[in-house]
Amino acid sequence: MNSHMRRLTFLVAVAALLTTVPRGTLRAQDPGKIHLDTFALANGLKVVLAPDHSTQVVAVNVWYNAGARNEQRGRTGFAHLFEHMMFQGSGNVKKGDHMSLIERAGGQLNGSTQDDRTNYWEVLPSNRYSLGLWLEADRMRSLAVTQANFENQRETVKEERRLRIDNQPYTPSFLKGVTKPFDSTTCFAYGHELVGSMTDLNAAKVEDVKAFHDLYYAPNNATLTVVGDFEPDEARDLIRRYFSDIPRVKDPPPVVCQTAFDAGERRETVVDDKATLPAVLRLYLVPEYANPDHAALELLATILGGGESSRMNRTIARGAKAALVVQVALDVTGPHRGPSTFAAIAIANQGVSTDSLDKLIAKEIAHVAADGVTGEELTKARNTRRAGEIVGRQHALTVAEAIQSANMFLGSPAAVNTDLQRYLTVTQDDIKRVARKYLRAENSIVILIAPKEGPRP
Repeated sequence: MNSHMRRLTFLVAVAALLTTVPRGTLRAQDPGKIHLDTFALANGLKVVLAPDHSTQVVAVNVWYNAGARNEQRGRTGFAHLFEHMMFQGSGNVKKGDHMSLIERAGGQLNGSTQDDRTNYWEVLPSNRYSLGLWLEADRMRSLAVTQANFENQRETVKEERRLRIDNQPYTPSFLKGVTKPFDSTTCFAYGHELVGSMTDLNAAKVEDVKAFHDLYYAPNNATLTVVGDFEPDEARDLIRRYFSDIPRVKDPPPVVCQTAFDAGERRETVVDDKATLPAVLRLYLVPEYANPDHAALELLATILGGGESSRMNRTIARGAKAALVVQVALDVTGPHRGPSTFAAIAIANQGVSTDSLDKLIAKEIAHVAADGVTGEELTKARNTRRAGEIVGRQHALTVAEAIQSANMFLGSPAAVNTDLQRYLTVTQDDIKRVARKYLRAENSIVILIAPKEGPRP
């Protein structure tokens, strides 16, 4: 699963060494240009090749345009279910062999689900990358969606939900909370939980699951990216050989999401049986990833609650000692092609009420809207973003994911080479403007989380 905090300590250290870059200037510490070779097969499969001979590994990465946003009412959790189902065997691969074949070849593999996409990847020594291509093609062509595999993986997903979500403090409230800004009647795409409901999983039939698979896990609904130490001509030949005969299917229906900004402040209190301390989840509705305001909002999230030195951790956690930790994040369940969320999450210290903690969070947000941020804060946030890009370019898988993200959320894989400029050109006025525009009381939902026994708001 993806972590928004991965490599945070290292990135902060790197960021401290970096300086700002004038617009249009490329310096040694900026990420180099990724050279892309793109084409499409007749069946609709989109392919992006990015050769890089600096290390002897290759990342094979498939993104399906299938996530929680594609699910229907009463049929939730299917995208996450297929994150598991896709490893249960296919026409030429026995159950469990996908993993063992990759591991025996010295590689790694995994998959993950977000609201807007599901990904599957293998990282292999460069002399074995053809294995990753063949395996991805085999399950795209002939995944074993059987009653036995379905029942087995449904139980696995249910157990995962029980252990990782339902039995954890705060997690159920947080995951349910991030759907609250979306009216589930007009934006079911983002108005239900990414992991789906236990009720829907119990009611699902293998025919329902197979229909979902047949519609979404097809070449015309996928993008294959290959990054690393390979020769493009050879990769083209392999991809055509393995993928060309996989049939195209009908295009999936468009996703509709209608939701209103500034719909009025909403507040609610929930009781968390597993929590021992109160907590606050404050949410704001914000635009999609491609929106011009997105970069400023992401930098603002870093300034407010991205690490120990962020504003809220300095003032609320260490200064007022009102919280154990405060985190602020944009796109909590992954980037969206529709409306998304800006979230502040805080766990209160003993004896601190949720109301008083929420007032401290609201005060910090109001302070930014009124007075903006300092040049030093903005420089640090921009440098942290740049450092992330630089470190990411050292790993084939991270590059493959960045290319896929640019393709899906910005409309072109080539945007991987220009997206950083959105962040480097954000100004202090931009930060203040987006804070005033989106982080407004009338555009917020506040969820106060109380332990079953103990302090109440």
